[in-house]
Formats: sequence, C-alpha cells, structure tokens
Amino acid sequence: MSFEILSALALFALVSSITPGPNNLMLMSSGANFGFKRTTPHLLGVTFGFMLMLVLVGLGIMQLFDLFPPSYLILKVFCIAYLLYLAFKIATSNAQQKASSESKPFTFIQAALFQWVNPKAWAMALSAVSLYAPDKNLTSVLIVSLVFGLINLPCVSSWTLLGEKLQHWLASPKRLKAFNYLMAILLIASVMFSLF
Repeated sequence: MSFEILSALALFALVSSITPGPNNLMLMSSGANFGFKRTTPHLLGVTFGFMLMLVLVGLGIMQLFDLFPPSYLILKVFCIAYLLYLAFKIATSNAQQKASSESKPFTFIQAALFQWVNPKAWAMALSAVSLYAPDKNLTSVLIVSLVFGLINLPCVSSWTLLGEKLQHWLASPKRLKAFNYLMAILLIASVMFSLF
C-alpha cells in the first residue's frame, strides 16, 4: 500500500471515527452515566469489534450481499429496530437507575457485537474495504483494519471522556434526564442519516 493510499485511508478512518454516530453517542452517554473507567470495556469492544468486522467484511461477507441482495435490506431493518430499542433504553434511563446495580455499561462483547447492527459501522466497513482493499487480499484487509484500530481508539475515547466531563453538570436528575433524551434523539438521527 503506497504512502498516498495509506494517508487517504488514515484520513477516512479519522473522519468516519470522530464524527457522531451510534457508537460515539452511546459512548458519550455511557461516559456521562458511568464514567470513563466503567465505560472502558465498551470503548475497547467498539474498536476491536469494528476491526474484526473489517477483516470479515474484507474476506467474504460482501459477497453474501451480492449473492442474496435482499439480505442487505433485512440487515437494515434489523439495525434500525435494534437502534430504536437502544434509543428508548437511553431515553428512559435516569439518575435512580444510574445508582442501581441493574444499570451497567455495555460489556466488551456487547459492544463488539453491536458493530454488526450499527448502520454507520456497516457503511464504514463496506466503504473502507471497497476503496482501500479492493483486491480483498489478507494483507490489504489487515492493514485497513489496523489503521482503523489505531485511529478509532483515541476517537472513541475522546467521546467517552467528553461524557465523563459532563458528569458534574449532569449531577442534577433533571439535567441527566434531558441529556439522556437528547442522546436518544441524536442516536435516532444518526441512524436515519447513515441510511441515506
């Protein structure tokens, strides 16, 4: 992979990783509700789950969409339904649930699996593989995955840190409730924008 292509890939990874989307909004919400330390497994799951997704997409999953075109529509419908459910969960969380032992941030595995129902992750993975590993050979796909991992981790960490920095301001149950409603609305908006 030439330096020019690698630079373009790095820029694509930065822009797509730092901009708002379901992962970043959920990480900011989790950082605000649980703090950075408790959200760390979630943010690591996002990065490593997406890296694995890139590898699997690059090594063959794209061909499934070509062989069975309705599968892409089925995936979209499932993604939307699940993200609407998550938006509802975020909107209905509150300060009492925050203190409850039942309320927990995503685990590493949950966050990694979430990539498979995240429309923005699908768009990023399909675009990255198509543009930067069109031959789909293992080396190219692994380079794309590694570049995304190196750039994605600080990006998602910054969203989590931003959420944690808002904790003091969100100490008021009224503000926390308004924040959670806003995060739910933004999550729904990010889904709609990533579909079109």
